[in-house]
Amino acid sequence: MTLSPTEKTALRELLDDPSPAVRRGLTHRFGDLGTTARDFLREIADGSNRHLAWHARSYLEELNFTDPVAEFREFIRSLNYELETGALLLARTVRPRLDVGECCAELDRIADRCRELIVEPSSTREKCRVINRVLYHELEYRGNVEHYTDPDNSFLDQVIARRRGIPISLCTLYLLVAGRLGLALEPVGLPGHFMIACFSDGAPFFIDAFDRGVFRTPEEIFVFLRAHDMAPTLADLAPTPVREVLCRSCRNLANHFEAKGDPEQSALFDSFVTDFETTYTKNML
Repeated sequence: MTLSPTEKTALRELLDDPSPAVRRGLTHRFGDLGTTARDFLREIADGSNRHLAWHARSYLEELNFTDPVAEFREFIRSLNYELETGALLLARTVRPRLDVGECCAELDRIADRCRELIVEPSSTREKCRVINRVLYHELEYRGNVEHYTDPDNSFLDQVIARRRGIPISLCTLYLLVAGRLGLALEPVGLPGHFMIACFSDGAPFFIDAFDRGVFRTPEEIFVFLRAHDMAPTLADLAPTPVREVLCRSCRNLANHFEAKGDPEQSALFDSFVTDFETTYTKNML
């Protein structure tokens, strides 16, 4: 069974209709279409319209057309790495019914609040100060020092809900807000820590999202690394690819679930690390 372009357009326009009768009708129609509906809804779920994507995922879940673990593996093997999509797909592997649309909407709200406070013209550094004010003073996001190895610290939806996280997840949150403001920031995976860098605003500077957004110079980063018995090099300050950000999150989760006494979940995230590494190796050959 196939869908005509006209029917696709009609179904797409009805996806966000709040009427219970419309939803029942769509659910019935998608059920009759089977794999055709699954492919149609997945295409929308992977599209750029976040609002419709959330509704498409809702139907996929209701109709049992989704397998979050398989979807994340498919994302890994696609080589089409985008931080927000990857972070939310990662979170869905443990909470399949999480409200993806609400997570995106909250990031939008944070960015909108920052936008209200930014006075143009402003430099990237000045705009980052505004992000710091909103995240760390108004919303009270913090590094979860007390329960650092809690696996929930690594999942974007839980970081948003609890306003607590570890360096890599707080950096992810910060980057997603900054991206909505058009800021050119980069993730930087230092040995044993994670930070954000700006290389487009004169002298490079770094942001420690775990330490309430404090700004650091390259020299201060080197001092930090030496204090932890590491021999720093300029390569340590280079941007980290999105692939490695997500892979490192999975490594953390494998370790944190192991520490929690959950070997099954630990093995799952360890398998994601293997998928990332295998896919990368194959692509480089």
